[in-house]
Amino acid sequence: MEEYLIEARGLSKTYGNLKAVDDLTISIRKGEIFGFLGPNGAGKTTTILMFLGLTEPTQGMVRVCGFDPVKNPLNVKRRTGYLPEHLGFYEDMTARQNLLYVARLNGISEEEATSRIERALEEVGLEEVADRRVSTFSKGMRQRLGIAEVLIKEPELVLLDEPTIGLDPESTIHMLEMVRSLSRDRGMTVFLSSHLLDQVQRISDRVGIMIKGRLVAEGPIEELAKRKLGVEREDYTLEEIYLKFFREA
Repeated sequence: MEEYLIEARGLSKTYGNLKAVDDLTISIRKGEIFGFLGPNGAGKTTTILMFLGLTEPTQGMVRVCGFDPVKNPLNVKRRTGYLPEHLGFYEDMTARQNLLYVARLNGISEEEATSRIERALEEVGLEEVADRRVSTFSKGMRQRLGIAEVLIKEPELVLLDEPTIGLDPESTIHMLEMVRSLSRDRGMTVFLSSHLLDQVQRISDRVGIMIKGRLVAEGPIEELAKRKLGVEREDYTLEEIYLKFFREA
């Protein structure tokens, strides 16, 4: 049997009369990069919050790294890394100090934390600015610091919410390379939420398309292209596939 790090069945979340997530059933395989697509307001962030135990489902079930996020939130958080769309750091602290603080919160020893922090800073290209205050960092530098924070935790699963929003082209390329490296070089499972289709197409093994809270399609991009566009050529785009599902929904 395949090992799944996320398994959701009939997962729903309602706010008043708004059904933000509607009957979501999905499984994310260990080691893959899964692109979670949809326009703003489609329910992508709400889904991530339920995976992390930060909001409770209205109905349905979900298991993350083998645990129920509602009943065992700490077990889930120890095994996951989360990069939200809007990152929060202590502005008056340096990059290194922020990472050391996170390491302490996660129970990592001082010696081990120092080693992981140095390695992570080098991997994300921040070693030369490690002792600068985060208040001086650009958007791209903050995103790289967020990846460094993920690396020092050494999680099984990484959840990324719009990680390239607001980045310039060069920073976007660097970010996508780092995301790919999390899976290919470190064996982490990556759940990538985004509405930037061309970027998701570059690095994802499979994708899921959310529209108005519902998962309308899921699978490898080439299979969705064959099913929805009726083509087997390699020059299709994820945007073509997405628009076809969007118009039908």
